[in-house]
Amino acid sequence: MRPGFTLVELLVVIAIIGVLVGLLLPAVQAAREAARRMSCSNNVKQLGLAVHNYHSAYQQLPMQSGGTAGLNTPNPETDVAGGHNRYRLSWLVGLTPFFEQQALWEQISNPLDPNGDGVAPFFPPMGPSPARTLTDHAASRYEPWLTDIPTLRCPSDPGDGLPAQGRTNYAACQGDALHHQVLGHMNNDRGVLENSSNWERNAGFACRGVFRSRWARVFRDIEDGTSNTIMAAEINTDLGDNHVTTRPVHAIGMDLRQSTGVAVFCEQFVDPSRPQFWNPSSAPFTTIANNEDRRGYRWAYGRPLYTGMSTINPPNKPICMNGDNHVTDGLLPPSSRHQGGCHVLMADGAVKFITDSIESGDQSGGKCTWWRHNDWGETSDFGLWGALGTINCDETINVEL
Repeated sequence: MRPGFTLVELLVVIAIIGVLVGLLLPAVQAAREAARRMSCSNNVKQLGLAVHNYHSAYQQLPMQSGGTAGLNTPNPETDVAGGHNRYRLSWLVGLTPFFEQQALWEQISNPLDPNGDGVAPFFPPMGPSPARTLTDHAASRYEPWLTDIPTLRCPSDPGDGLPAQGRTNYAACQGDALHHQVLGHMNNDRGVLENSSNWERNAGFACRGVFRSRWARVFRDIEDGTSNTIMAAEINTDLGDNHVTTRPVHAIGMDLRQSTGVAVFCEQFVDPSRPQFWNPSSAPFTTIANNEDRRGYRWAYGRPLYTGMSTINPPNKPICMNGDNHVTDGLLPPSSRHQGGCHVLMADGAVKFITDSIESGDQSGGKCTWWRHNDWGETSDFGLWGALGTINCDETINVEL
């Protein structure tokens, strides 16, 4: 009789192999995620080094919602020769030469011929408004704003391609209040500097993060200590679903900047059967937004939805915009595809992993408005999390993050 395996023996061997694969697969997946998480942490560290090198070169931090200003004729958002970008560039644009994107910076900082034919009109130095839609780009593409930059992407985030213009997983910390989150001390959005003492005062009380829109801070402004203050953090990019951390709902009929307990207002629209997603039958999605108006979809755009974050809600909580507008103030906590929390960049360049359960004060009673902070010494309503996001409130961090 020829030697060989019986059917029973073969089935037993197959079963054992199946069990071993089943035991091994989670370990392999965990190892892969650990590697992705480490790579993501390295990207955050690179951005920290870039900010410090930027400060050494220019004696100030990069500006969130900075750029160039001028008249609005021609239209800076739709016309090739718009002339300026309406002070809408993110903090990441000026950092490009400091994280090995010198070639991209050369395109941005010089006039750019979109057709390559040597015939005007040209895009101006520092580019057009990053609010341009894909339809605008179809007529005259400004390639820098459409470029995916590896350093700005977390490998754990699978988001890729259209309708995003150029994704980023990293956002600037703008503090623990909503007022002046978009415009800072400028009382208009026309790219023209129009200051008023009242706006300047209120913006100073409200904008307590490392980054203040349309204002260049320096490290000495961080009076609470650079090791105690968050400078930036991770954010998810949208995957085309109704995820609570990437698709904004809107507090229609309610001004989030004036009420108590707004930190939990939008949680009523979460799907109870799928708590990471909005309930599409009740969530007030905007009627004017297009598919490009999602978290992290435009790396060059300084609006908070795209490149900003706040320390009001703890990590991975739902995002919520004020009113029926994706480009206004919002509750914009950081988020990540890692389990249990996200990476944050401290102002001293250190990278920390903050858990979703970080102490964040009374979420149902806290206020995030400028008149809550009518003195620089006012402590944050949002506990340790809020304190980490403010630069000069004399708050001592006495726990290990």
